[in-house]
Amino acid sequence: MCTAITYNTNNHYFGRNLDLEYSYKETVTITPRNYEFKFRKVKEIKNHYAIIGMSYVANNYPLYYDAINEKGLGMAGLNFPSNADYKEIIDGKENIAPFEFIPYILSQCKNIEEAKQLLKNINIAKINFSDELPVSPLHWIIADKEKSITVESVKEGLKIYDNPVGVLTNNPTFDIHLFNLNNYMSLSTEQPINNFSKKLNLDIYSRGMGALGLPGDLSSVSRFVKATFTKMNSKSGDTESESISQFFHILESVYQQRGCVHMGENKYEITIYSSCCNMDKGIYYYTTYENNQITGIDMNKENLEGNELISYELITGQQILMQN
Repeated sequence: MCTAITYNTNNHYFGRNLDLEYSYKETVTITPRNYEFKFRKVKEIKNHYAIIGMSYVANNYPLYYDAINEKGLGMAGLNFPSNADYKEIIDGKENIAPFEFIPYILSQCKNIEEAKQLLKNINIAKINFSDELPVSPLHWIIADKEKSITVESVKEGLKIYDNPVGVLTNNPTFDIHLFNLNNYMSLSTEQPINNFSKKLNLDIYSRGMGALGLPGDLSSVSRFVKATFTKMNSKSGDTESESISQFFHILESVYQQRGCVHMGENKYEITIYSSCCNMDKGIYYYTTYENNQITGIDMNKENLEGNELISYELITGQQILMQN
């Protein structure tokens, strides 16, 4: 499963945890402006906004998990099993395969309003990348520097929700996640007062008791609540170092440790990587399960006028600084 968030200080940030029991050896991939995006059912796009994100490159095509473009629009696909419902080809619609959705939006749109206009005529079509890579059940968060939306292709059709919290996890559908927050409105960062009974002299015996009842399990419903509470109450300085450090700390609040989610045999779901994109500067930061050091790649240090993909393998081994 996965968790995606947005975060604002002096700059704007977007990223996610990718939680799975396996890896495709993904890379941080930059798609320059003149790489030709070919789509299965719509016209190719030869010139577009440059994109940086995490992807699995197959047959020279970037299958993006999450990415931002040079204009500051970000997008991530998260697992959405049982609920995702992709459609047959619909005449008169822009029929986009799920694996094409991130490139299609980020190559053309610079903000949420432009993305919403494009979404009006999109059909997420049931088209496999290949026999070896069938469609994955996904829903998506799209965010610019000011706001976010959630996009879900479900049985009833394509649903587009305003996302006021800038958070997305997995099942259930986004409207249920938002409604569920009503159950936690009594949580607070402040110490509690005794509303239980004036007849009892109840003591505050620990710090943090205002958040008693905040979920701590690893389910998608609980991670949505935990990530939202943590993000909405988060405080940090405005420097780049302070901002990205806080961003990763928010994601760490819903981190998946090996051994806690058993997937059968000897497989365990873990947070394979965490990402944080500076949407203003075009920098993609990441950590991996075995490497806590933050690594950054700046798209603007590459030739963005090129036509070939640029990929960086992840530094997955732990980086330890010895002080003596």
